[in-house]
Amino acid sequence: MFAALTFFTRLPWWRIHRVPADSFKRLVAYWPLTGWITGGVMAGVFWLIATADLPFIFGLICALAARLLLTGALHEDGLADFIDGFGGGRTRERTLAIMKDSHIGTYGVLSLVVYVALWLCTATILADYMEGYLFFILLLGDIWAKWCASQVINLLPYVRREDECKIRAVYDPMSTASLTAGLLFAFVPLMAGSAWLFWEGFEFLIGGLWVAAATSVGTMLLLVWYMRHRLGGYTGDCCGATFLLCELSFLFTLNIVWMFF
Repeated sequence: MFAALTFFTRLPWWRIHRVPADSFKRLVAYWPLTGWITGGVMAGVFWLIATADLPFIFGLICALAARLLLTGALHEDGLADFIDGFGGGRTRERTLAIMKDSHIGTYGVLSLVVYVALWLCTATILADYMEGYLFFILLLGDIWAKWCASQVINLLPYVRREDECKIRAVYDPMSTASLTAGLLFAFVPLMAGSAWLFWEGFEFLIGGLWVAAATSVGTMLLLVWYMRHRLGGYTGDCCGATFLLCELSFLFTLNIVWMFF
C-alpha cells in the first residue's frame, strides 16, 4: 500500500514508512486505493469552489489542476507517450522507442489538449445536470478507472527489460489476495455511491452508474486488445493512458445516460 501511495502521488509517504524495494513489484493492485486520495482531493476542491457559487468550469479546472499537482502529471505523461508511440510508430520496435523518448511530439501534445477539452466538456455537462452531486461522481470515476487500468498487468506481459522499467522492477501478476483487495477498494465506493443516490432520490441514476462502470471495463479491454496487437504486451505508459481513457469513458457514458432521462 505504501509503495502505491509513494509511486502514484507526490505526497511524502516515505517519511512515514520506508518501503522495501520488492514492494514496488506489487503496487499496482493498490492503485485504486490511491484514487481515494487523488479523487478525494479533486472532488473536495470542486465541492469547495461549487459551494462558493463560482462557475462550474472554474471549479473543474481547479479540481483537475489539484490532481495534476498531486500525481505529478504521471498519468498524463503516460497518455502523451502512448499516443506519440502508437501514432508515430509503424513497427513494434519503433513504437517502443518513441514511447521511451522523453521528448513529447505533436501527437502527444494534441492528445493532451483533446483529453483535457473532452474531460472538461463532459464534466461541465454533468455539473449542469447534477448540480451539487458531481463531486462524488469525480471521486468514483477516479477510483474505478484506476482499478480498470490496474487489470492490464493481469492480461498482458510487460514488453521491456526490467532494467528499462522506471521503477527498475517488473510488476508481478496479482495474487488472489491482492486482486481481492484492489477490487474491494474500487467496488465498495461504487456500492456506497449507489446507496447514496438511492437515499437522495436519484434511483434512476444507479443503473447509469453501473453502466458507466461497465463501459470503463469495456474501454480497458479494447485497449488491451490493441496493445496486444501492436506491442504484444504493455508498458507503464500504457497503464497511465488506460486510466485516463477509462475515466473519460466513465464520464462520457453518464452524459449519455442523462440524455435519456
